[in-house]
Amino acid sequence: QVQLVESGGGLVQAGGSLRLSCAASGRTFSGYTMGWFRQVPGKERDFVAAIRWSGGSTYYADSVKGRFTISRDSAKNTVYLQMNSLKPEDTAVYYCAVRYSGSYYTPSSYDDWGQGTQVTVSS
Repeated sequence: QVQLVESGGGLVQAGGSLRLSCAASGRTFSGYTMGWFRQVPGKERDFVAAIRWSGGSTYYADSVKGRFTISRDSAKNTVYLQMNSLKPEDTAVYYCAVRYSGSYYTPSSYDDWGQGTQVTVSS
């Protein structure tokens, strides 16, 4: 059974930084993709970034390019999201997920999800 546990969320001022972690367990993730999504109440879950476990290719939403960096530590089975130059509009619950097939950018392509971690950016 796949388990994904996010951590690292919190309250930060605009312009600040946070690093989110997603500890993954329950299977071998090589050949799959790990993604970060975010969601605010009343809105759909939006793609943020993704990384292919093997090879490390990365994909980003236009809204975070140049500010966020996704990475993974294979030895620790952990994926990170480094978030810099944070803006109030980045405020959301952030989720990590595992994609086995389909589009990198679509939540329905991801089968396993963590519980989420709250990120709040104050102006």
